[in-house]
Amino acid sequence: MTVDPAVLTELGNLRRRLPELCGSVLATADGMVVAHDAHNIEPDSLAALAAAHLALARRFAHAVNHGNLRESVVECDGGYITSYTAGPNALLTLVTTGGANLALVHLEARRAVRKIVRLLTLEPPAARPEIPTQPGPSTPLARRTPMATLQHTFLGQ
Repeated sequence: MTVDPAVLTELGNLRRRLPELCGSVLATADGMVVAHDAHNIEPDSLAALAAAHLALARRFAHAVNHGNLRESVVECDGGYITSYTAGPNALLTLVTTGGANLALVHLEARRAVRKIVRLLTLEPPAARPEIPTQPGPSTPLARRTPMATLQHTFLGQ
């Protein structure tokens, strides 16, 4: 998977702004790593655990009618694990030491999430290249199409 270099740059900038940051992982809501800046932390494991935590935290938020989840904090003996939703299908998870200023972590993480969401947002439909809807015999399909939605041609029609 190719990662936008601007996303990696933003994760590096986040590390420079937060000296207590041990690692950061940007992942999909189903636990796949999109990008990471985690040197002593296994990014795949953190992404999977963060996705499971996100799903549970979302259930908590809805159970008490507090609307959509925006962020979650786990305080441990050795520091904090904070997760921030980055659009509807991604999250940014940070691991910091116990000496981290949690207010500063939130400020910087929220700023980074806004920038990352802008970087990952698709172009508006008008700016996308035209995708042929009726491919010719030698033209490959431009996107995957479920079989149920394809037009079927029957003999005798």
